Amino acid sequence: MVGLVGLVVAIGATAVWLKAVKGGSEPQGDLATYAAQRGRLTISVLESGTIKAKDQIIIKNEVEGRRSIIFLVEEGTQVKEEDLLVELDSSSLKDSKVDQEILVQNASADLVDAQENLAITENQGKSDVDQARLTLEFARQDLEQYTAGDGLFARDVTELDAQISLAEEELRRAEDVNEWSGRLFEEKYISESEYMADKLQVKRKRLELDKSQTSLRILKKFTYERQISQLTSDVNQAEMAMERTLRKANANNTQAQARLNAKDAEYKRQQSKLDKIVEQIEKCRIKAPADGLVVYATSVQSNPFMNKEPLDEGQEVHERQELIYLPKTDSVLAEVDVHEVNLHKVKPTLPAIITLDALPGQSFFGTVRQIAPLPNASMPLAPDLKVYKAEVDLQSDGAVLRTGMSCRAEMIVAQYEDAVYVPVQTVLNVAGVPTVYVLEGDERVARKIKIGLDNNRMVHVKEGLEEGEAVLLAPPLDQASVESAPGADGAESSTLEAASDDMGQKVRDQLDTSAKTPAAPAPEPGGPEDKEAVGPRPGGPQRQGPGGQGMNLSPEQKKRIEKMRKIMENLTEEEKEQLKNMSQEDQMKFFREKMEESP
Repeated sequence: MVGLVGLVVAIGATAVWLKAVKGGSEPQGDLATYAAQRGRLTISVLESGTIKAKDQIIIKNEVEGRRSIIFLVEEGTQVKEEDLLVELDSSSLKDSKVDQEILVQNASADLVDAQENLAITENQGKSDVDQARLTLEFARQDLEQYTAGDGLFARDVTELDAQISLAEEELRRAEDVNEWSGRLFEEKYISESEYMADKLQVKRKRLELDKSQTSLRILKKFTYERQISQLTSDVNQAEMAMERTLRKANANNTQAQARLNAKDAEYKRQQSKLDKIVEQIEKCRIKAPADGLVVYATSVQSNPFMNKEPLDEGQEVHERQELIYLPKTDSVLAEVDVHEVNLHKVKPTLPAIITLDALPGQSFFGTVRQIAPLPNASMPLAPDLKVYKAEVDLQSDGAVLRTGMSCRAEMIVAQYEDAVYVPVQTVLNVAGVPTVYVLEGDERVARKIKIGLDNNRMVHVKEGLEEGEAVLLAPPLDQASVESAPGADGAESSTLEAASDDMGQKVRDQLDTSAKTPAAPAPEPGGPEDKEAVGPRPGGPQRQGPGGQGMNLSPEQKKRIEKMRKIMENLTEEEKEQLKNMSQEDQMKFFREKMEESP
């Protein structure tokens, strides 16, 4: 918390220059002036950053939700592949695993039941279809058997024809016997009863003949038609029963298959959940994927606005949170934040000199490797502040430079061995033209000049001003189209000046190489012919921030910073403890609410 308050105070002080311009300034009368200087001028951008491994493995928490750390390897430990780095609390996951195993077993039983039900349904359907098919086949055979030329109908007709023929023959014989009986009765050879018996036999045979003839007529006229209709109907009914049985069997099979598919999907879903829980339990034990030196992510990710505690046992971590960095090689780079006002000056291949508080008196040569195309997320205290991550390759190994060290990178944009320069606050933009006020005797005279790049302290004067000419340090602002800004220390100071001759030669060689690399196009307020003077100009609301980092703070931003400082000072001990246990998102929400509540 103290660090956060200190940073807020430091940000609030970025608009205040620490001391008056010195060196070539000479008072004339009541006006403060500066005598234009000629000599070596270095155009550079000084930004702060952090040393990081060039090639490293990022160990992240892959367990869902928030988990407490129950084991953490000590930072700086040299670990081997498969060594345990972090172990998270998995007790709740193990309880969930037991519950999920029960659900998987139930789902497995339901799946087996559905499989057996499908087999039974298919078997029953096949049996029903075979029975219906057999019934249909029998019905068709019955119809064919009755209607065929040698079928049942023909047999019945033949039998009746035979009965009729036999009855006719028996009737003729009975009539002959009756005729002889009549003659014998007349001659008294037989009795009357015998004659009457023979006569009755004739009637009986005639009745039998009539009966057979009637049966034949009924068979042909009625029985045949009825039997044909019945047998045809039986065939049709059997065909429809066959179709119904097929449809029902298909429907039952489909329903049983659908139930099986549902149970199978449910089983797979429950099994997948179990596998995921098992995988999550395994991920609670985070092991080293390769050999390396353990570096906590919190030691490298410095975010003073969030007051992030160092990684430690008992601390809660969330999913996808970076925990540990494992550098794979000794090669390192510097990751620095480039403010948007300096973005037009910096490009890949520029030389840079890296210094570290941890290694006083030492400097390291590097080359700008790349610049992020998009800015970092806005910070709550300065939402309009945009910085871009830049990587600087260093010609050194990790034996001296350790991951997480704070550093300052001075990126050399240009070097002039013989240049005229004046403080940036002496130049105004008058009608879009760079202008200085030269003191000629007791009069101040506006003079248009042509300028080049500036280093936030001094600006290169290409034309319009000679060495020794006195320019006003406080030009009349009512003539400017943009409010002028006070300069920093009037004396030129650069890390390069204190560097060795060998470092200087490296810088010059790299500048020659970088000059062949085209930079991104930028606005040219100094005129189309001034290809060197691009980007923000002296006379704008530019400020020099701590550590040389340019910060473009508006009055509204200053007001927000002051309000934030007061909020931080008025925090209770309970609120400070709450902040320590909050996530980054919750802390940002907390500060936003405090800002809204503050008058």
